[in-house]
Amino acid sequence: MSLTITNGAETLALREFHPFETDGITYLYMVPSAGIFRMEGPSDAILNALGKGPKTKTLLINELSDHFGIDLLLETIDELTEIHAIGDVNAPRELVPNDLPPAGFPLTTMVLNVTNKCNLACTYCYEYGEDKIVDTKYGDQPKFMAEETAQESVEFLLEESRGQEVVHLTFFGGETLLNFPVLQETVAYARRRATEEGKRIEFSLTTNATLLRPQIIEWLADNQIGVTISIDGPKEVQDGLRVFHNGKGSYDVIEPKIKELLKRHKTRPIGARVTLTQKNMDVLKIFRHLTEDMGFWEVGLAPVTTQEQRDYAITSEGKDNMLEQFEILAQEWLECALNDEHHGFSNVKDTLEEIHKGVSKAYGCGAGLGLMGVATDGDVSLCHRFAGSPEHTIGSVTEGIDRAKQGQFLVDHHIASKTDCHTCWARPICSGGCYHEAHVQYGTSSHPNLHYCTWVRSWTHTCLEIYGALAEKNPKFLNRFDA
Repeated sequence: MSLTITNGAETLALREFHPFETDGITYLYMVPSAGIFRMEGPSDAILNALGKGPKTKTLLINELSDHFGIDLLLETIDELTEIHAIGDVNAPRELVPNDLPPAGFPLTTMVLNVTNKCNLACTYCYEYGEDKIVDTKYGDQPKFMAEETAQESVEFLLEESRGQEVVHLTFFGGETLLNFPVLQETVAYARRRATEEGKRIEFSLTTNATLLRPQIIEWLADNQIGVTISIDGPKEVQDGLRVFHNGKGSYDVIEPKIKELLKRHKTRPIGARVTLTQKNMDVLKIFRHLTEDMGFWEVGLAPVTTQEQRDYAITSEGKDNMLEQFEILAQEWLECALNDEHHGFSNVKDTLEEIHKGVSKAYGCGAGLGLMGVATDGDVSLCHRFAGSPEHTIGSVTEGIDRAKQGQFLVDHHIASKTDCHTCWARPICSGGCYHEAHVQYGTSSHPNLHYCTWVRSWTHTCLEIYGALAEKNPKFLNRFDA
């Protein structure tokens, strides 16, 4: 049957999206909006037909009318056009918008590098190892942040977090607990000042756990301090690269301290942060040890940031191996979620939260915008990884932010400036990746992390499939991501 359709001469083609399936149901992840749509009725048929090449609306209707009613086809074409899954073949491609953040964007998280000293000598450390960008050993900056500088940092946070009722203050190092007295004074000061300003500050810190002792553990618990432990796994893994300056492994020192912390500190979940290297790629063994043997609530794993020639840099084969194991843990996470049970693999949880909230990033992270790092002398940097680097300093806690320098950073690092990313369907989630990783790999923080593109797309696809499975089988579980 041949039909005459209003505007039937319009030639339709596929627009930008990424399809994924869950239990035979097709979803579309829209780019760049990051919306997710479930395909029903003739939607699949229309997309499959246009996947073979552009077609006029009349030809498309004629091709599919033996299987679907004409009115339903027209309605579905309109719906797919509305969400930009299909459109006029001659319409210009949607450009990545250069929508810079509004002036005065509030600070929500500040990371205080309270010391640039560490009692460990981890081989791969981005602060002290072969790829460091700041001379923390012989540089001019103080080894420890003074109490006065910490208090000035709190005032800076309260001032720059305009309009925010809850802000976050994270203590970092070096080894953070080397400057424990300043932590104690700063928390007390910040809590008092936040109350006076009608705000609430949530505190957290990262530590290698070597200096945990009963007094510190009690303070962490009593003050509801979130704790992340940097640990790479069981003894043979931990002692391979995370060693003291005399070369002695650290596992036997930290293992009883961590267990005591987990036993006493129940006011906030305690997480482990693992750095994966080519020398420790047994992701499943590491995860099982940290959750089942050690008792961590959640574990996040990240590949080492380093140049490719280092012997601990992850090879292409290593990345594939890492992805395979991540996918196994992701499926375990899904099975737990379907039964409303907890699973400690934070990598999938974090990505699913971004998918659920429809995050479409203009920047790889909030560094230099909603998140900033403060060096021991009070200089404000893009994030804690750049603390002390003049090239990445955008102000100080006493003088405030250099708005011109911050503005140039926001222009240079915007997704619109990363032309390599403009054809990638995963850019709403990735937006080029970590700035520090880019600086180490390419010598500039504004370069997209092209060496991880395939990995990021594969992992994002896996998380989309998990999201679809939850949407079908246990949609209420997704409500926890609304907070």
